[in-house]
Amino acid sequence: MTKTSHRIWKYGDNINTDVIFPGKYTYTISQDPAQLARHALEDLDPHFASQARTGDVIVAGRNFGNGSSREQAVTCLLAAGLRAVIAHSFARIYYRNALNTGLL
Repeated sequence: MTKTSHRIWKYGDNINTDVIFPGKYTYTISQDPAQLARHALEDLDPHFASQARTGDVIVAGRNFGNGSSREQAVTCLLAAGLRAVIAHSFARIYYRNALNTGLL
């Protein structure tokens, strides 16, 4: 058995793209991964960006990623080191963006 030190971040239902990546940054910061990662989930969990590690996973409820189709909502999680989001259900556009960018 291999022991890992990855974290599981647990969140509820209806985590929308404005919560994942606040809309106020959509046109004000570059697409630099470090900048995107700094703002991941900041309105929901102020400690997420500073504590997330490569390989961590989010577990969430229903309708994860609903709202706008902004790709930063996916790329900021990848930039923060996440490799997967496990949810009861996903908003269709978020699910498609996640698959297209390599977030499982």
